[in-house]
Amino acid sequence: MGPTTLYVSSMSCFFVSCIIMFFLHYNFTVKSKAPIDMSHLLGGLKFIRGNKVILGSVSLDMFAVLLGGATALLPIVAKDILHTEAWGLGLLRCAPAVGALLMSIYLARRPLTHSVGKIMFAAVAVFGVATILFGLSENLILSMVALVLLGSSDMISVVIRSTLVQLETPDDMRGRVSAANSVFIGSSNQLGEFESGVTAAWFGVVPAIIIGGVGTIAVVGIWMYLFPSLVKRNTLENEAS
Repeated sequence: MGPTTLYVSSMSCFFVSCIIMFFLHYNFTVKSKAPIDMSHLLGGLKFIRGNKVILGSVSLDMFAVLLGGATALLPIVAKDILHTEAWGLGLLRCAPAVGALLMSIYLARRPLTHSVGKIMFAAVAVFGVATILFGLSENLILSMVALVLLGSSDMISVVIRSTLVQLETPDDMRGRVSAANSVFIGSSNQLGEFESGVTAAWFGVVPAIIIGGVGTIAVVGIWMYLFPSLVKRNTLENEAS
């Protein structure tokens, strides 16, 4: 349908989202604000560093995405490995979103109630395995299946990590912690794409994707050793509280 239709439809979706957000209403009471100094500005980072659950979940996501940014290489995979046209690239590009959407619907109906730490680590490991499968695939359907699996496993990790960060953070720190978390997520996504491009230039596209998947699995093992409290976390809410 052409690039103009593509960008106009994307703009329309953003516009509809903005309208919906303007109609959201919630009760909020402004508390007295303390003077802002460097300790307040860096408070989010200090809080994350002192909370093993938040530090472990945020850094796990950051390094996993940093190493597993295979989606940045989709255009060259579609053209040189799968030998498909723009429609094939479109299918590949939407496959992770399809997996994430299906998993989000499932989690909305069947919330995670136990062993959330182990489930999160398992989901990131599956993310790494799906990345390796995508790197080894030379078939469009198999590549799409791998990307759907990648998106669905990533959604599990995102839901657990985001919920833990919110529930573990006091009200007066939530804004700063969320801001620091957003910086970690945004930088890891961009740096992950850069890492994928560099390793693809050094070793080739397929080895770069496989190396990223293996690295993600290695990060899971290392983080399970470094953050045993996160592995043992049973519920999203802190049982101690």
